[in-house]
Amino acid sequence: MKLIELHILQSYPVSCLNRDDVGAPKTAVFSGVIRARISSQCLKRAIREYAKEHLPSARFGGTRSRLIIEPLKRALIAQGLPEDRAAKLALKTADELSGLDEKTVSQDGQPKEGKVPRVSTLIFLSPSEIKALAKKVAELASQNAEARLDSKKLVAACKGVSLSDAADIALFGRMVAKGPDLTLEGAAMFSHALSTHKADNDIDFFSAVDDEKPGEEDAGAGMIGTLEFTSAVYYRYAALNLGLLADAEHLGKLKPEERRAVVDAFIRATLLAVPTARQNSMNSHTLPGFVLGLYKDHGQPVQLINAFESPVRPQKSLMDESIQALKAHHEALKRTWNIRPIEEVVIPEVDLNTLCQRLAAHVP
Repeated sequence: MKLIELHILQSYPVSCLNRDDVGAPKTAVFSGVIRARISSQCLKRAIREYAKEHLPSARFGGTRSRLIIEPLKRALIAQGLPEDRAAKLALKTADELSGLDEKTVSQDGQPKEGKVPRVSTLIFLSPSEIKALAKKVAELASQNAEARLDSKKLVAACKGVSLSDAADIALFGRMVAKGPDLTLEGAAMFSHALSTHKADNDIDFFSAVDDEKPGEEDAGAGMIGTLEFTSAVYYRYAALNLGLLADAEHLGKLKPEERRAVVDAFIRATLLAVPTARQNSMNSHTLPGFVLGLYKDHGQPVQLINAFESPVRPQKSLMDESIQALKAHHEALKRTWNIRPIEEVVIPEVDLNTLCQRLAAHVP
């Protein structure tokens, strides 16, 4: 397996970047100690959104949504179908791919009054796949107005186009229960981010003043409440299977320089994206304090979280001592297991552009 690996240490101040079901920062027990945690799903979402907004070379054009019926309808209208016919066929197409949500669509396949029709599960599609679906459905409808939309034909239409406009699907993968042939293993791998040290959640008591209430009437606050937060140095890990990324079902139809641009954008987004939860009240946007970037021409993905199996107990700086622990653990693994990265590049020893260029240069 040809791999790019990113080992990232990042310090976040007061924050609640990833919440659990009661609104508290997520945690995990590692080595018998409570750690602050940011889920891999949360990080991937932030990376996708960052790349879409800031990095046009990323080609992150995929849309993951339950609201795919309207885009399908628009694509069918673009194929020359009248609006009412396009609406009916969009519902049938969505039902074949993902199943219709019974809360928004009646049993006879009609949208319920006051409801926006949607499918029952999220589905991840590229713009070119939506266009290909519409073309195939229009073709079937022209042959027989009452023709059943065969899911196998719909899936084949999707698979017949390249993901060149949706590198995010190739990177992060997708699961399609009703069309398993569309399921795709993502070329990118992520761990949940964990604090390098013991981290407890704290409680923030807040109050809000009523601007219109006369002061002499009641000196109390207009509203009070509590929020939980944490602060920590996190270890984050991401890896990219370059061989899988370059196969035909992923980005194999792109030119090598186009794949390198995608990987460059992926690295930048992985390093720079920050989850957006509570950024208005707890702006915790920081940059990594340390990045170890590796390229291996064989082997398997290996994260370095066990550098912190014994939690860091700093005398001075959590970040500095976390960096030293990570470096020592990495060197020990290389000696013991004969790990020989082809490329090893470190921020802050080099800048972001240099790191991206040196790692992306190995993309086939």
